[in-house]
Amino acid sequence: MSHAQWEQEANGQVLLNGELDRESVPALWRFIESWSPNIEQLEVSLQQIDRIDSAGMVMLIHLIKHAKKQNCHIMLSFVPEQLITLLQLSNVSELLADHIQN
Repeated sequence: MSHAQWEQEANGQVLLNGELDRESVPALWRFIESWSPNIEQLEVSLQQIDRIDSAGMVMLIHLIKHAKKQNCHIMLSFVPEQLITLLQLSNVSELLADHIQN
């Protein structure tokens, strides 16, 4: 099972790419809902994200919760400034503070 915006590397890292917006999130979320992590910690790289809106932000929050239910801790790397701004404006930046690598 795979999705064009989700690439899982051999080392367990996940690379998300393209746009995470209200157009792309529904199909990606359907994939993520059926995804079952088999490791305790997973790095999700946002380095190849071109654009992210509030739908993408909410999807990442749900991804973290989905993984946590399965005893997997998600760490977000290469977090774009656009997402940092959205998190601050939505007053949820503290909620994700333990999930963002600097």
